[in-house]
Amino acid sequence: MNENGLGAERLRDLVRSAATVASQTDLEDLLEATVVAGMDLTGASYGALGVLGEHRNLIQFSYRGIDEETADKIGALPQGRGVLGLISRDGESYLLDHIGAHPDAVGFPDHHPAMDTFLGVPVRAGDRVFGNLYLTNKPNGFTALDQSVVEALAEIAGSAVLSIRLQSRLRRLAVVEDRERIARDIHDAIIQELFAMGLELQATALRSDDAEIQATLRDHAERLDGTIKSLRELIFDLRRPPADQRDLRAEIDDLITRLGSARRTNVEVTYSGVFAGITQSTIDDVLQLVREALSNALRHSDAETISVTVSAGEDTVGIEVRDDGRGFDLAVDEPGLGLSSMGSRTERAGGTLRIATAPGEGTVVSITMPF
Repeated sequence: MNENGLGAERLRDLVRSAATVASQTDLEDLLEATVVAGMDLTGASYGALGVLGEHRNLIQFSYRGIDEETADKIGALPQGRGVLGLISRDGESYLLDHIGAHPDAVGFPDHHPAMDTFLGVPVRAGDRVFGNLYLTNKPNGFTALDQSVVEALAEIAGSAVLSIRLQSRLRRLAVVEDRERIARDIHDAIIQELFAMGLELQATALRSDDAEIQATLRDHAERLDGTIKSLRELIFDLRRPPADQRDLRAEIDDLITRLGSARRTNVEVTYSGVFAGITQSTIDDVLQLVREALSNALRHSDAETISVTVSAGEDTVGIEVRDDGRGFDLAVDEPGLGLSSMGSRTERAGGTLRIATAPGEGTVVSITMPF
């Protein structure tokens, strides 16, 4: 037994688990390895790790012990309320013999397994808290020694999270520098040269007395102008942040603020899921579809409230724009340009568009797209 009360075997288990966690280079793998290690080290039946967002809300949730069928029945992932929220607010560990008896407990949703004993520990690196590790249902309850072991594991996991995020930022920085250099080279060398050639062709056409030569030279000059325009669009795309640097939520929030600021209609927005790995083109499609659906509702529905919901699954993005306005009869009213444009864009992206409406009952626009 060492000075911390850890037996030799348990200390070896902790070291092995810590090495496994610290060796991960992908955030998803790190979360999973940490949850599994916590369960193995304590004998917990269920484990989860929630990643905290900017406002200390849960933005990512990795869990073990609950099968997929049960998870589907439960529905939405936890939002960090109740006892789970205590750890986020306080930044401290909680060891409870009966989670349901705590004053902050809010109960469990339908189909959720019964959980009683509880150990929750913040995942931190120094003073920075990245998330919370939750373990439940250890027979005979968790001990103070369990808490010490899991806190040590969480410290290592926190350092690994920090390392992964720093590496990711460095890689993105290198990509941005490369893209900027390529864009600058295209502008300074190629576009300037093409522009000079175009001017020369136009000047030569003016000096020529042959109408056919003049027409040919002007045609070539126009083609060069088209090439220059295409290259400038390419430069714009190169200088636009890559998909993994764009914040879809922030861009949607900005869009909704701009569209709704001139109206008295109350616009609410809700997000669910993890918006990592969404491609650049899908981000552009989502923004345009939200713009079209929200603009239609603001202009035509006379609604008091419009709710926008954007959700991310494993490989799909869902959009729902719901209003409590006048609605319309799909069988009678011709779809406007906005709805037709949304249908075409959704179809090109391989998604589905559904519209549910009736006179006096408001309208719901639902879109699902792969990414």
